[in-house]
Amino acid sequence: MRIGLLGTGPWAQMVHAPVLATHEALEFTGVWGRRPEAAGELADRHGTRAYAEVDDLLADVDAVAVALPPNVQAELAVRAASAGCHLLLDKPVATTPDGARAVVRAAEKAQVASVVFFTTRYLSETADWIAAQTAAGGWFTAHAQWLGSVFAEENGSPFATPWRREKGAVWDVGPHALSVLLPVLGDVRRVAAAARGARDTVHLVLDHTGGASSTVTLSLTAPPSASGAAVALHGETGTARLPEPTGSAADALTRAADELLAAARDGRAHPCDAAFGLRVTEILADAEALLGSGAGAAD
Repeated sequence: MRIGLLGTGPWAQMVHAPVLATHEALEFTGVWGRRPEAAGELADRHGTRAYAEVDDLLADVDAVAVALPPNVQAELAVRAASAGCHLLLDKPVATTPDGARAVVRAAEKAQVASVVFFTTRYLSETADWIAAQTAAGGWFTAHAQWLGSVFAEENGSPFATPWRREKGAVWDVGPHALSVLLPVLGDVRRVAAAARGARDTVHLVLDHTGGASSTVTLSLTAPPSASGAAVALHGETGTARLPEPTGSAADALTRAADELLAAARDGRAHPCDAAFGLRVTEILADAEALLGSGAGAAD
């Protein structure tokens, strides 16, 4: 499959480009970026071509991997799908439900496959754990926490990007938490409460369609010594905790690319496709609205 990369930022440089260049079933056709000089440098590093115009790249590939801010991603994903390209998207798909909905409509109209890169869903230990807990059932409550230190590191993190500073933990690490909770506990019927804590920390209470509830704690300003992700489920069989994965982000993206290839070949919707990405976006938008209202709880 000929694949192009949209984006030249830290994630594109550290993960996307190396994976696309070494994947045995992919032909890394080229790179487009909003900074032509960065696209040229990244392309040279991996023996591929830099494209000055995004539509020229879309015309030369079967699929695109996107490593761009979500508001930019949504618009370009629509253009890519309309050009007949399968989509390997980053999370969140967009920062508005309308933006994510446009991606879903474009993918459905063009009948292209889509996979959203929620890292935890593609690492072997955590993916197997999620599948096992979903099959087990009987969970009545859960707590998930994703504590990042992007804006707490002394020397600055390469991921301290403008969109993360603007949108905060809800939109950056919130998708990771939801990608674990939704398959196990069911869809979110409503965001029952949302409150702000210290620094940029946010606390959410979610009411799931299967009758379970969950709480979520999110931050991008945690001290490095306190950062990390954890999920605990409580139910009929006791407590189950999300295992610590041993794989890397590159391992996860390789598996996501494998699953995009399979979805494109078989024509089957992937569990983490653009439609799932839309649902995550809708839930996060509800949480953001609740935080912005200052109400702290839904009516």
